[in-house]
Amino acid sequence: MKSREISLWLDERWYAALSRQLDGKTVESQLQDYLDQLLRRLPQDQYAKISAEIQEEEEAAQRRWEEERQFSAFHIKERGADTYFRCDRPMNDLNTAVSLRRYLRQEGGGKVDSFPDLFPDRQEISAGEFDQMMQLCMENPQKVTGVFDLDFDKREFSAVHPVDGWRTYAMKDVSTAAYQAFRNGNSSYEQRVKRLQSCLSGKELPSAGHLSAMDISFEDGIVALEDRLNFCLESNDDVRTVLGGLVRLEGPDDWINLYVNYDCAADRVCDALSIELHRTDGWQEELAYPLNAAEKAVLLRKMDSYCQQETGQTLKEYGAQLLAEDMAPPAAPSM
Repeated sequence: MKSREISLWLDERWYAALSRQLDGKTVESQLQDYLDQLLRRLPQDQYAKISAEIQEEEEAAQRRWEEERQFSAFHIKERGADTYFRCDRPMNDLNTAVSLRRYLRQEGGGKVDSFPDLFPDRQEISAGEFDQMMQLCMENPQKVTGVFDLDFDKREFSAVHPVDGWRTYAMKDVSTAAYQAFRNGNSSYEQRVKRLQSCLSGKELPSAGHLSAMDISFEDGIVALEDRLNFCLESNDDVRTVLGGLVRLEGPDDWINLYVNYDCAADRVCDALSIELHRTDGWQEELAYPLNAAEKAVLLRKMDSYCQQETGQTLKEYGAQLLAEDMAPPAAPSM
């Protein structure tokens, strides 16, 4: 939308005298009102046409701004307190790692009492909104460029990646990698990203609440349960770490079974992992591990791959077949 500036020059004495007579209004606002009155003297059809064009252009500009707008989201756990916030700017592993190093070392001028203080433009959000941002990051990483879970009590740095879901590292490793990424001041942005990734390669950690693609594998096929497909996850030390305090194996022969269900009608992973805890004395307990958006997205991809391996069909195709079989009328008895 093109605009034209109209400049008026007025002696300051006239300006001061007018301002005193306007009862709190400004000379500029009065001139704008007069200009609006002049515009309304235009022929009605011409006024309506131009007004509609301007509104349409403003709405289009607003849509473009919304489409190009980028976000990032953070969950910070520090001194036992949880903080969730959103930034209306793109943050990725590299610049977040630099921010972490700056905070840990109190660099950059001025002491910062908490990590969120590095983001004065932040907007606090709820845990539910954080999960929604996580889902958007998995679906559209150009829109939500980064979702981070920084646990300063455990000294863990976790980030969502569209392919792997969660990746978790020790904060000291991330801080060192950020330093290494910027050692050569002449490096390009792409070179710094690669150097950060190289420094962190192989240093991933299993972390409570951050089930990643590397933790997930299935066994024992797929079991159809009415309108759901049931998958059995392999249980290993990393998965038990991810389950956190939910599972405590007290004896050497205690074991757990882990299951996740796919809702065929809704085409989605159900909200929780089912955990069956078995002890050698015969005692059993059923528990549930709630899944966040990143974990569901990674599980869905891994389940689809496993389904194709086991059945030759995609997860959606196999689920639709199951629903069709359930809805089919029973065969008539033969005479």
